[in-house]
Amino acid sequence: MTHSFLLIGQSNIAGRGFIAEVPPVFNESVKMLRNGRWQIMTEPIHNDRPSAGVGLAASFAAAWQLNNLEEEIGLIPCADGGTSLDDWAVGGALFDNALAQAKLAQRSSRLSGILWHQGENDCSADGAAAYAEKFDPIVNELRMGLNVPDVPLIVGGLGDFLTAGLYGNYFTAYPLVNQALLQYAQTRNNCYFVTATGLTANEDQIHFNAVSQRILGIRYFEAFNTRTHITAPLTHEQDLVQTIYSRPFTRREEKLLLENRFASGKITLQEFREQLVLIAG
Repeated sequence: MTHSFLLIGQSNIAGRGFIAEVPPVFNESVKMLRNGRWQIMTEPIHNDRPSAGVGLAASFAAAWQLNNLEEEIGLIPCADGGTSLDDWAVGGALFDNALAQAKLAQRSSRLSGILWHQGENDCSADGAAAYAEKFDPIVNELRMGLNVPDVPLIVGGLGDFLTAGLYGNYFTAYPLVNQALLQYAQTRNNCYFVTATGLTANEDQIHFNAVSQRILGIRYFEAFNTRTHITAPLTHEQDLVQTIYSRPFTRREEKLLLENRFASGKITLQEFREQLVLIAG
């Protein structure tokens, strides 16, 4: 039985980290949903924009799998960049898509959690004040519609870098949004908050960079695994990321990675044949 996790929110959970900046996460026990079927996860997990890249879900899933070595985890990518809470309202296209994709996943998995990151698009005093009122129906209807009333929900805070970028004036109320997210998690059952303290961004100062996305995923996993709020950086988060990177590939994984490189034109047929012999050993 695959344990699946629904990914919803806007661009910082869809992922905008640059893929070339971090080692890949590739594990045959970590899957993603494509066309209603599971395939081995590769990044970008989302395809909401041409700029989609590294998000928090890959390291979350890899950390989960390290803790559940005999089981599989599946990711359900439904986040969409630049979206507001109003865009996610019950009955809207994003909500209905997430519900439908999660139902498809439930045919072959147990929905074990919902991962949410959103708030940049509602970054105002009024947006923060209305956050809980708008978010509650989304969460409640998803849980009811998927028949998982107690499924854990993990919500993440906004980055402290937001006011330093080109659009910094738009984000001056981000501390109010973070407080609203924390208060929401503290006052709802089976909901846990994850801080973005100490994380850094791409040059746009809006999107977490790839290195920080890996760390954020570890924090999300810690919140899920311990059922606690993560309000400060973890002492072991860097070590866990390195453990994920240092995991040796299985022979099957090496073959699949090689096939991907050949199919995408990165190596020649001769190189493919030579390396395939080396893998076969």
